[in-house]
Amino acid sequence: MHLLRSRLSRSRRTLLALAGAMLLPLALAFAQVPVQIQPGQQLPNPDQARDLLQNQPGLVQQLRQRLEGSGLTPDQVRSRLRAAGYPETTLDQYLSGADTTKSVRPNRQTLEAVRALGVLSAEEADSLQITDSLGQLTDSLRQRLDSLRALRLDSLRADSLADSLAAIEPQGLKHFGIETFRRYSTRFQPSLAGPVDENYRLGPGDVLVLILTGDVEQAYDLDVTREGFVVIPQVGRVYAANLTLQQFHDQLFPRLRRIYSGIRSGNKGPTQFQVSLAKLRTIQVYVAGDVVRPGAFQMSAAGTVLTALYAAGGPTTNGSFRQVQVRRGGKLVDSVDLYDYLLRGINRSDIRLQTGDVVFVPVHGGFVKVNGEVSRPATYEVLPTETLRDVVQFAGGFDPGAYRSRVQIHRTLPPEANAVSGRGRVVVDVGPEQLAGGVVPGVPMSAGDSVTVFELADRTRSYVSVVGNVWVPGQVGFTPGMKLSDAIRLAGGPRPDVYLDRILVARVREDSSMVQLRSSFTDSTGKLAADLPLEDQDEIRIFSRTTFRDLPYITVTGAVRRQGRVQFRDGMTLRDAVLIADGVTEDAYLSEAEIARLDPSRAPGTLARTIRVPIDSTYRFGGNTPPARTAGADAPGSGDAPAEHAPEVRLRPFDNVLIMRETGFGRQRLVYLLGQVKRPGRYALRTKTDRIADLVTRAGGLTDEAYAGGIQFYRAYTPGNRPPNEQVPHPVGQRVTPTDSLPRGYAERVGIDLPAVLNDAKFRDNIIVTGGDSIYIPEFNPVVMIQGEVNSPGPVAYHKGKSLDWYVNAAGGYSQLGDKTHPYVTQPDGQREGVKRRILLADGVPKPRPGATIFVPRKLIQEQASSVAGLVTTAAQVLGALATLIIVARR
Repeated sequence: MHLLRSRLSRSRRTLLALAGAMLLPLALAFAQVPVQIQPGQQLPNPDQARDLLQNQPGLVQQLRQRLEGSGLTPDQVRSRLRAAGYPETTLDQYLSGADTTKSVRPNRQTLEAVRALGVLSAEEADSLQITDSLGQLTDSLRQRLDSLRALRLDSLRADSLADSLAAIEPQGLKHFGIETFRRYSTRFQPSLAGPVDENYRLGPGDVLVLILTGDVEQAYDLDVTREGFVVIPQVGRVYAANLTLQQFHDQLFPRLRRIYSGIRSGNKGPTQFQVSLAKLRTIQVYVAGDVVRPGAFQMSAAGTVLTALYAAGGPTTNGSFRQVQVRRGGKLVDSVDLYDYLLRGINRSDIRLQTGDVVFVPVHGGFVKVNGEVSRPATYEVLPTETLRDVVQFAGGFDPGAYRSRVQIHRTLPPEANAVSGRGRVVVDVGPEQLAGGVVPGVPMSAGDSVTVFELADRTRSYVSVVGNVWVPGQVGFTPGMKLSDAIRLAGGPRPDVYLDRILVARVREDSSMVQLRSSFTDSTGKLAADLPLEDQDEIRIFSRTTFRDLPYITVTGAVRRQGRVQFRDGMTLRDAVLIADGVTEDAYLSEAEIARLDPSRAPGTLARTIRVPIDSTYRFGGNTPPARTAGADAPGSGDAPAEHAPEVRLRPFDNVLIMRETGFGRQRLVYLLGQVKRPGRYALRTKTDRIADLVTRAGGLTDEAYAGGIQFYRAYTPGNRPPNEQVPHPVGQRVTPTDSLPRGYAERVGIDLPAVLNDAKFRDNIIVTGGDSIYIPEFNPVVMIQGEVNSPGPVAYHKGKSLDWYVNAAGGYSQLGDKTHPYVTQPDGQREGVKRRILLADGVPKPRPGATIFVPRKLIQEQASSVAGLVTTAAQVLGALATLIIVARR
């Protein structure tokens, strides 16, 4: 079973990985988005998908956490592995102190080794094999996804696909900033109309608006020509290229003043003018390098480097976020550090792109992983001059739960440093001396470093624990000089039922051994006989007297609304117990009750003695008290009527109270009689011995269209007085109206010969009906249904006197899988008859009646062993038996 489960798990993981790999091209086909596949890009084949399954960072992290939480030291782990028959180095890569930057591939032997240590159960091991089993997406698959998300034509479908793949992608350290550019949105497009910032420079293609107000009311649209001029009526050409709006305004002022005398400096004259941008020109820039979608992009002249990067989908995992270059005319004009924007929100808008500019994203300069107790664990790109202090700032600083006295760095040495030793990795610990004052030191960082910030030890100090019989149990703060009475007072003091004779104080010595101290109370107010001095992490245990004795109870059963145990109280009476049990039910026998009580003598073999006590109708609480019943001849007890008011009966601990039920009490029992009867409906039984013929008589008999031989009699799985609900399904093989149907839940059909019952009321099939039964009388049905393994299943017209085999032949005969020896027929009245195949005598083949159903089951094919050794063994056994018979016969 375990082997089968493991095989199924491996098959499931492979199918899931391949399904994830094939999800993208399928979505592309439905989205109908043209995506260019770069040379060399292809989906992973099954072998690559299987390889991806083994590289599971989430599984590696879980295994490391389980081993660290087990409390075993690395030496203990190795010794246990050696004792279990595994190589002692099997789990070295998952123990504390292992290099977290090294790629680890867990396999089945790894999980079995961890399970051998007792850290994982079999179910947890199987669960971990499935967890994170989809692995990582290949670069080609990821780039195709990024390209799809960057397309404007179908961005909604692209984002939906991205969310689907994000759900199956393993949760590891992410590249910081890479998700910022992934979701395409029109909010990242610069506006094609004003306003613009004060640094925007005019150029050919811009459209300006000149508005004159005051003595002159006029507006002009001014297009900047290719030569860089605008033409204003009556003013002439005014140069505008490469000028800001303010510079153009200053240049336009003297020209307009010559024509409009009302224009004054500062727009304080009778004529004022205003210049604004109505439409921005469009430029074309090129984005190249390690970006998701390199190419040429058109954007407004207000676009910046961020605009171009958003249009291109941002850098890939290999692209640099720290040195995005802007080249103009083959020369480097500027370099942008995107971390200024991502970390500090600084957008260098002074870098204005122009037509023909190239935004180039080079390969990254090296990454550093920051994991552990920081605000933003991720993979960050570092510059050669940046240090550990910068990296921790990138990660948002330490979390409140970070251990600030140690930071560990796993480093890959350069080739020249490990040429002699052959060990290319080292561990660098930044200790408390360097981290003094809470300042992270400027330790130089190298590409490939992995920084781990550890968590504070899960250990609390400066407390003592007070547990047991106090008002507020738990931990209380410890102060030097604290005594036992101080801790008990902070815990609210002892409860009234406190055990006075002993208080236990457990203390842990420096060598982790424990010592037991003790004291006691002098009274229940909390005064101590010996007020012991306490130490840090002492545990004080105070006991209750209730703990040392069994809580007495009584049990109430029988005709009450809520049966069960009730806590005993001194002075409790029988009436009190019935009240706590929510009163008696309708069928309660209110003449006497029985109390079973422990025998005081406790004689061997004696369990309890019973007593009968009188009760009356006053035990029906709630104001609806019916007249008191008089005990009948069939009631338990003496049969005398109870007194007007039954006396109160005191109970004792562990009494068992039985409120008896009335003999023969019950609600009405209902039976459905539907179909072709003169008065169909839901009939209540008159007696417990009503039979089928009685119900048919009460319904007026059968109609002229009734088919008595097709009766459908149903009995519920669980007998009861009421059907489960009022809704009913259609009877077998019939179409009926919603008001002429049978109750749901009645799948057990009983075969009844109704014509014989109607002719002779003493016939065996005239059975007693019970509550919940359903009877349906159909119309005549002149067909026979053939189902199961026949060549053409379906209805066949009834032919009188024909056998089951004749109807099977009429349905095309038995199929290849049909079982010819075990077909059976369900007659219209529900009786089932099977075929009896005989070797010498004629076969016993039933003859279906109108409305019958024939079913041919599937042939049971048993696999036969083909082993030669098995055949030889069987033949030898047969020959041995024959030889024995011959020897015995000769004697």
